[in-house]
Amino acid sequence: MPNFGTTELIIVLVIVVLLFGVGRISKVAGEIGKGVRSFKDGLKGEDQNGESDSNKTEKPD
Repeated sequence: MPNFGTTELIIVLVIVVLLFGVGRISKVAGEIGKGVRSFKDGLKGEDQNGESDSNKTEKPD
């Protein structure tokens, strides 16, 4: 894999901003952040109510 320098990274960033626009990039970044947060919460075993799976005492019928 080629070694990218600062100049190459800046050029790629400018091209991405020109193609997608700043608004769309911020929306995508926000969605990625929500996805990562949700994934981390899932790994911890927390559900939407903030309860841990080990704390549930209900048995299914």
